[in-house]
Formats: sequence, C-alpha cells, structure tokens
Amino acid sequence: MPADLRARRNALFLLFFLPGLTIASWVTRTPDVRDLVGASTAEMGLILFGLSAGSMVGILSSGALVARRGTRPVMLAGTLAVAAGAAVIGTGAALGSGPVVALGLALFGLGMGGGEIALNVEGAEVERGLGRSTMPAMHGCFSLGTVVGAVAGMVLTAVEFPVVAHLAVVAVAVVLALIPTIRVIPSGVGLRTASTAVAADAAGADVVATGTAPTGPRRPVWRDTRLLLIGGVILALAMAEGTANDWLPLVMVDGHGFDPALGSAVYAAFAAAMTLGRFVGGRFVDRFGRAAVLAVSAVVGAIGLALVIFVDHQAVAGAAAILWGLGASLGFPVALSAAGDTAAPGEDATARVSLAATIGYIAFLVGPPALGFLGDHYGLRQALVLVLVLVAAAAFLTPAARTPARVEPERAAQPA
Repeated sequence: MPADLRARRNALFLLFFLPGLTIASWVTRTPDVRDLVGASTAEMGLILFGLSAGSMVGILSSGALVARRGTRPVMLAGTLAVAAGAAVIGTGAALGSGPVVALGLALFGLGMGGGEIALNVEGAEVERGLGRSTMPAMHGCFSLGTVVGAVAGMVLTAVEFPVVAHLAVVAVAVVLALIPTIRVIPSGVGLRTASTAVAADAAGADVVATGTAPTGPRRPVWRDTRLLLIGGVILALAMAEGTANDWLPLVMVDGHGFDPALGSAVYAAFAAAMTLGRFVGGRFVDRFGRAAVLAVSAVVGAIGLALVIFVDHQAVAGAAAILWGLGASLGFPVALSAAGDTAAPGEDATARVSLAATIGYIAFLVGPPALGFLGDHYGLRQALVLVLVLVAAAAFLTPAARTPARVEPERAAQPA
C-alpha cells in the first residue's frame, strides 16, 4: 500500500471518528442539559430541531461547496463547526438558555452535515487508489467514536462533571486532533465530480472506479415506485437511528427510571451495537442479499423498540436498546446502495441516491419535534409507538431493495 494513501486512509478514519465522539458527548448529557435549561419534553423537541435543521442545510449545500472548493476546506470548516457547536451547547446549558443550546446544535448539525459529502468524496478517492473497499470501516469509525464518547459521557455524568467543561474539553480535543490530520488531505479532490463520487460511493456503482458519471436518458426519479419503496425503508430506519441519538437517554431516565449515568450507559450499549452492526454487516449483505438483511434489520429493530415501549423493566429495556441498535445499524447505508441500483444501464445514479438520502434526512428533521410534542402529551415511551409502526412497516417494503440481476455480472467482473 502506498504510504500516502495509507496516511490519507488513516486521516479519514480519524475525521470520521471525531463527529461520532462529539455527538455522543452531547447525547449522553441531554438529561443534564434538559434540567439546566428547565425544558419540558415538547421544548426539548424544539431545541433538538436545531440539530436537524442545521444538518439539512449542511447536506443540501455541501455538494456545491465541494465541487467549487474541494474536499479539504469543506472537511476543515465542517469539523471546526462541530467543535464550535459543542462549545456553544455547553455554554447554553451553563447559562440555562434553551435558544443558545439550539443554536449550538444547529451549528453542530451544519458542520456534521456539511462535512458528510466531503468525507465520502475523499473516502471514495482513497478507495479507488487502494483498489479495495474501505468505506464501511470509515463509517464504522464514526460509530466507534459514538461508543468512546458515550462511555466517557457516562463516567462524567456519574461523577457530576459540569456539562460546559465536558463539552469544552471535547471541542478542544477535536480541534487539536484536526490540525495535524487535515494536513494529510491533499487539495483539489472533488472539484469537478463531487456529487458523482458521493452517489457512486453510496450506490456501489462502477462510477467509483472511474470518477466520471455515465451519460444517458434521465427518468423522473420521483415516479419510480421501487425507488420510493426503498425511500420508505430509509425513512423508517433513519427515524429509528435518529430517535435514539436524540431521545434514548431521556427515554431511559424518564420512561424507565434510570439515573442519568445509567441512561448514558444504555446509549453507550446502543452505540456499540450500531458499531458492531456496521463493521460486520457487509458480510451478511454479501451472503444473503440486501433485501433479506434489511428485512431482518427492521424486524430486530421493531422488537427492540417494542420491548422498550411495552415492558416496564430496566434490564429488559437495556437489552432492548442493543436490539434497537443492531436493527438500525445497516438501514441507511444498505438502502442507499439499493437506491443507486435502481438506475437504468447508462443512467447516472446521483439523482436517485440524492432523493433517497433526502427522504432519510426528512426523518432526522421531523422526528425530534414530533416525538417531543407526542412525548409531552403521552410520555416518551408511548411516543415511540410512531417509530415502531414505521419500522415494522418497513419490513414489508424491503423486497424493493433486491439487487437487480443486471448488477451481479458487472460486480463479478470487478477485481476483488
């Protein structure tokens, strides 16, 4: 392996790890932040909307920024925004100001969403150079970051370490890690083919190997029934993942009587299950196919959610969170890959992957406030019934994710 590619790959492992570390640091302190700002469940939903709105703006704008500036400055700006967002969240909590916390979450979401495309474009470039798949491991590093952040957050919550100091330390650590790491990333990557590279990476299409998009007639993607069914799977499983990231510690504290430290521990277990699923799930996809894996994922996730909602027992709730994490781990990446394969031969998959991803991000945008308002009226555990219904319904939509027969010969011809 060339030394420069090895260095870039390792740098990307760290750049994926840092946002995961930061978001878990925030999530584990949500019960403390809620108490510091004196927010009701509905008000917490509005505060969490800042994260969703910032993420959506970042995702929608970053493709053009990468195409104009390249990946390195977008990754740099995105990671700095993530660090700044963590610091602002901590400041808002210390001031007892919900709007300041929401502002910090919006800044955090803007940085994480904005850096997402740049990270994947750079990852696809490194993957082409290495000649083998490395993107699953890169995304696994994000989940690994959530595990480390959740464990640290659990410990700091248990010793009642101040939220503002905790998030300030995380922000400083992110910046210190970023400064030497970003220098490894070359300039100019993604200037012309940013959206193509992202779509190809997500779709697993041959465009990854060439860096150019095929030309051909474009169909109106919103009229493709199969693509919309896959979008439904993405919507449900993204909702399951996003709900845990936003609400799981509070569900455990308010709904099952955990103390804040144990609530953070349950989130750490969820994050560990997500990490495990993403590191080993590719093997199951290769062996059993996307549709079967997505169906099992939806069923496992639904069982975990149902146990959290309907069984009032702390040990059961903790174990159920692991099932919830395993069920949600592969939904977004595997279904996005299936969305790319709905493109006809010679058709660019970019628009299809973009539509599917946008459907998924609708879940992240709408989920937090919707569950907040439902939780305020019926309780957080009961509000999760909405997510349970969506995930259970997704199991019946997964046949749309079957790999078309035309794709197999193409991939069989590719070098291992």
